[in-house]
Amino acid sequence: MKLIIQIPCYNEESTLPLTLRELPRSVPGFDRVEWLVIDDGSTDRTVEVARQHGVDHIVRLTKNKGLAMAFQAGLDACLKLGADVIVNTDADNQYCAADIPRLVEPILRGEADMVIGDRRVDSIEHFSPLKKRLQRLGSAVVRRASGTQIPDTTSGFRAYNREAALQVQVVSRFTYTLETIIQAGKMAIAVDHVPIRTNPKTRESRLFPSMWAYVRRSAAAILRVYTLYEPLRVFLIAAGAVALLALVIWGRFLYFFAIGEGKGHIQSLILGATLFVVATQLAALGVIGDVLAGMRVLQQRTLERVRRVELALGVPPSHYEPGGRWPHKDAPATASEAGAEDPPPAVPGDPAHQSQAAAGRGR
Repeated sequence: MKLIIQIPCYNEESTLPLTLRELPRSVPGFDRVEWLVIDDGSTDRTVEVARQHGVDHIVRLTKNKGLAMAFQAGLDACLKLGADVIVNTDADNQYCAADIPRLVEPILRGEADMVIGDRRVDSIEHFSPLKKRLQRLGSAVVRRASGTQIPDTTSGFRAYNREAALQVQVVSRFTYTLETIIQAGKMAIAVDHVPIRTNPKTRESRLFPSMWAYVRRSAAAILRVYTLYEPLRVFLIAAGAVALLALVIWGRFLYFFAIGEGKGHIQSLILGATLFVVATQLAALGVIGDVLAGMRVLQQRTLERVRRVELALGVPPSHYEPGGRWPHKDAPATASEAGAEDPPPAVPGDPAHQSQAAAGRGR
């Protein structure tokens, strides 16, 4: 079995070496452990540092596309590189790499398809009380929307088996953490969680330049993700609130009408009618959104089949470059000179892979 540890990176020249030094090269239950760095359009020496520290594979995006899209590009590449299990971690060394065996254990036992590392947010000292409360609120909303029991839904330290990675498709450009859990719940992927440790903070978050930005973006992300997968519930709640306000205003008009002063409050009747029309429209939007949500599930299933076809045809990963552990244009000419014990893995679709396949057919 092959385990690939992927690390989305954007300008991580200073923190990536520490993260890579902590990563394991062997994990119980796996014959091979490889590292993959997704360079999300970095403008510093992230790629060079990755190669210098022996990263096996690099996905080099030509433009900064955001954490969610970098994560998705990594999953696609890992699948095409033959990963049986994929572990995602951060480049700032937030998560303790020694917990990777614990993270993949439920997958190896056949008890889960996807495992989330629980940071036990309340115990993280550098998180402010407001941030901890928002983390708990966000996790509660995602648990409700997904039907799972994950306590730390924003944790980026997670593992996927091959089947789960094939089914996950991130739509959001901002974050993948919430959406992938909701997708897993909707698609009946077995999700589990294990307690993990975190390391001291090495730098400030680049996703949130300030606490206000964190509050605003987190609230927007939670609302958007919940609405995306539970449109009928969201719009019916909104419609019910507007309809209740319309009834209150109508009640006010009826009160004045009953005491003989209705002519002076005809505007309440008009406003109530307008609000009732708005409530009806919101309810209709909920029904339409529910239909679209069903179509989304069908599209995800279609995309999963497309991925399986690509894997069967040997389509190579997009934006792929070999890492520093194997020979490349700046490395020694042979694998032995580079210090590698094994030859470089053949990437599906490249000439080496095709020649190996032809040799296999010849035998």
